[in-house]
Amino acid sequence: MVARVKPYVQLAEARLPDGTLFTLHKHDGRFYLKNDGRELMSTALTHSEQMLAELGCAGIAEGMPGRPKHPKVLIGGLGMGFTLKRALEVVGSPATVEVAELMPEIIGWNRTFLVEHNGPILADERTRIYEGDLFHCLAKYPKGSLDALLVDIDDGPDMLITGGNSRLYTPAFFAKVRETLAPAACAAYWMAHPTPAFEKALVRAGFRVEAHPAKAHAKAKKPRHCIYVARRR
Repeated sequence: MVARVKPYVQLAEARLPDGTLFTLHKHDGRFYLKNDGRELMSTALTHSEQMLAELGCAGIAEGMPGRPKHPKVLIGGLGMGFTLKRALEVVGSPATVEVAELMPEIIGWNRTFLVEHNGPILADERTRIYEGDLFHCLAKYPKGSLDALLVDIDDGPDMLITGGNSRLYTPAFFAKVRETLAPAACAAYWMAHPTPAFEKALVRAGFRVEAHPAKAHAKAKKPRHCIYVARRR
């Protein structure tokens, strides 16, 4: 008897003004998000995205001594929602977790297709959605107002999803990040692999930086990704 191969189905697609194509697929009960045909993330590999939230929000976790009464978290990039979901779990309530997402279609996919994996996290009363890029979203925050910034947008400064993201890795933007963070806050960045030049750039911008190897999934033999946690010096 020949086993049936389960189909790999494209559910939706969206294109940025510069032509960058995003597609959402489903295969064997799992969802996959692709960028110009290259897999960005999937519901099968969520460990490092959750780790980003855990490291970035560790100091403001629910029940943590000295936790702000109402923590404010900003996430750059919604993706499949796993960082947002874990951040909500870690910080508890009350809190505000805002997500800057450039593509309205990705926001819509999280409200429809991906609800079966993450639940209605966009309907959570603590969640705020900013439809636009992180560069402009951060600009509206006053000095010292953020308790955590979590960034999962590009694979790295040299592997940008779209050319406009280059602004997120400039000394001027790092200075804005530093200014916006509360004294005990941190910025946590997801990178596809260790990126020493990025770490050095954060140090030059006035941060103390910790590099945390991150596995693609909990049972992986070796870490593939890296999460950088930066705190003001």
